[in-house]
Amino acid sequence: MNFARRMSRVTVSPTLRVSAEADRLRRQGVDVVDLGAGEPDFGTPEHVKDAAHAAITANFTKYTPSAGVLELRDAVAHDYLGRYGVTIKPEEVIITAGGKQALYNTAMVLFEQGDEVITHAPFWPTIADQIKLADATPVIVHTHREDGFAIKASAIIDAITPKTKAIVVNSPCNPTGALIAEAEMAAIADAAAARGIWVIADLTYERLIYDPVPHNLVKILFDRMRERTVICSAASKTYAMTGWRCGWAIGPREVIGQCNVVQGHSTSNINSITQKAAIAALTGPQDGVTMMLDEYRRRRDAVHGWLTADPRIVCVKPSGAFYLFPYIADLLSPAGIKTSSEFAEVLLKEVAVAVTPGEGFDSPGYFRLSYATSVERLREGVDRIFACIAALEKAGTIPAPASK
Repeated sequence: MNFARRMSRVTVSPTLRVSAEADRLRRQGVDVVDLGAGEPDFGTPEHVKDAAHAAITANFTKYTPSAGVLELRDAVAHDYLGRYGVTIKPEEVIITAGGKQALYNTAMVLFEQGDEVITHAPFWPTIADQIKLADATPVIVHTHREDGFAIKASAIIDAITPKTKAIVVNSPCNPTGALIAEAEMAAIADAAAARGIWVIADLTYERLIYDPVPHNLVKILFDRMRERTVICSAASKTYAMTGWRCGWAIGPREVIGQCNVVQGHSTSNINSITQKAAIAALTGPQDGVTMMLDEYRRRRDAVHGWLTADPRIVCVKPSGAFYLFPYIADLLSPAGIKTSSEFAEVLLKEVAVAVTPGEGFDSPGYFRLSYATSVERLREGVDRIFACIAALEKAGTIPAPASK
């Protein structure tokens, strides 16, 4: 069929593709251990669900302003004041259908043909594909396992050209869980401000950081270049509200106004009931966030230890989010399993374990494993992975460890 040319520049989300295949197998009765999903396995907090029920009962079921109700935009602003010490006006906030739409609106408003937009890999594939959908060119700066996938300001700055329109930073990063240090963010901001370049910070996992390290990226950016900063985030991961579809973008009033134009001609307002639930999430008890973070930490440490018991699996312990990103080059060979994509296919076919291959994150030789599921299922998943490796090793498809 004759599709628009822009469609040839993008691909189906690899994470959604894995989820769809896992769901297909489950419908056939297969017991799939899904370690590909990028969403919390916890239930939405009770007080948040109560607020949604109350909204339905009160018939709060009509259109709202496209940018979201004032009370929710105020709640976002108050939350960022309390956590980051920055003052935000309601007109500087738009409520979106998840963090993905916040990033998409921003791309549509700021990027165009001829622009270059710098971001870092391994990356969440949506970031690069949205840049392409906006007719701009993504410029990828690679981070490295040996550095814990840390984003280095020097590498970002070296990639700047006269065509650079923006820099997109994701911290904590999906899929690596890496954080950008405040000093590195400050150096990027200073360089961007001096050149009139936008900085877009994807902070979707901002509340899921395991150690008390400084990570006030918002204030660093606002203090240096508020007029060219856009912050994108969501309630999805923090409050186990992925299906509710609530995110937000924060930026200069003029930019947010243009985002509202884009949104007004596409989705318009997000679900009215979700907006009431999100208000309760932001303004109500936060102990559920701490509980989830503590449990994710326990899972991270357990799965990291289990996987790296095999010396052929190398894995940086993440500082945030809820993913491991193991490097499995020593399990691959030209005469056997050649790529991490093939490895992920074999895992799903042979032992019904779903992981996301690194190719989708511009990182062949890796796979992403989500530990947003119970310890019991994680243990089962790792056991199946090792059983599959053992079978492939016995068949000569995977090389044996060097010590054997």
